[in-house]
Amino acid sequence: DAARIDRTEDRTGGPMDAYYRQEHLAHFASIAEGNKDLADKFFAWYGAVFADGALSARSKVLIPLAVAHAVQCPYCIDAYTRETMKMGCALEQLTEVTHDAAAIKGGAALAPGAL
Repeated sequence: DAARIDRTEDRTGGPMDAYYRQEHLAHFASIAEGNKDLADKFFAWYGAVFADGALSARSKVLIPLAVAHAVQCPYCIDAYTRETMKMGCALEQLTEVTHDAAAIKGGAALAPGAL
């Protein structure tokens, strides 16, 4: 499954190559350089949000994967795809949440036409 999912390289050499580079993801923690206090608070909050609670930690990586697809953030898609795989999620689960996101985006595009 992991080999089928690891499709982060831009095979076309197109515009996404300049926008998204997988190696940039490792530098996310550098957001602390501008304001360490705010970054520390963000990372503490972020950790608490994704801890087991009413939802399992596994569910809490599938949901943001769907959101990442909905907002079309390649860094988020990469990070949460990797996290879902670490949590033991199957390709079918990743595919299902991706379709969930597509359905929400599609509905959001159609809904104003009903007014």
